[in-house]
Amino acid sequence: MKLPAPDGKIRPTDCANTESIFRIIQSIPSKKAEPFKRWFAKVGYERVREIENPELAHARIIEHYRAKGYSDEWIDKRVRGIAVRDELTCEWERRGARAGKDYSILTSEISKATFGLTPSQYKELKNIGRESLRDHMDDMELILTMFGEAATSRLHRERDSEGVPKLKTDARNGGNVAGVARRSFEDQLGKSIVTDENYLNEAERSKRRKHLTRGRDYQSG
Repeated sequence: MKLPAPDGKIRPTDCANTESIFRIIQSIPSKKAEPFKRWFAKVGYERVREIENPELAHARIIEHYRAKGYSDEWIDKRVRGIAVRDELTCEWERRGARAGKDYSILTSEISKATFGLTPSQYKELKNIGRESLRDHMDDMELILTMFGEAATSRLHRERDSEGVPKLKTDARNGGNVAGVARRSFEDQLGKSIVTDENYLNEAERSKRRKHLTRGRDYQSG
């Protein structure tokens, strides 16, 4: 690919995706690569076990978020949201949408109608990069995201929609349902829930506070 070089000029550059990088590392004969290869083997083994027993994947997700400092209440909503999202993408696959660009277009329609922002605009607002936007949402944002996606799935089934144009209409309509709920709640709340506040940062701060508290309790004990 042509990328900016240190001298400021655009030059052809060797590039690789994540899968290719892994294969390159696996092919390195040096003993220094052995720790990486062992890690790949461990991850692969764990993945096979999760395919055989999906409950293990569910438990791994929960532990992942707990380690980051999220509350159990937030984790429950996040896990439920993953299930709702999986159901929606299954509908899209069955109804003619292609993973990647089509999914991105449809997701943007739901998000715009729900929050008034596309996912990329929402990420920019919250000042996050490639991380998952949903990992930075608070409880109400997650609930509304689930609502919009669940409503869209239901509309696909009720209308028996086929093809991206019809799916796009359903996505906009499903997001509008969640958007109406958002605006109604904001009227009662007296402020917008669409802000630059970042739930992950708060979770990490809470985690640090707990560690400090335990440290003080240990010292005083």
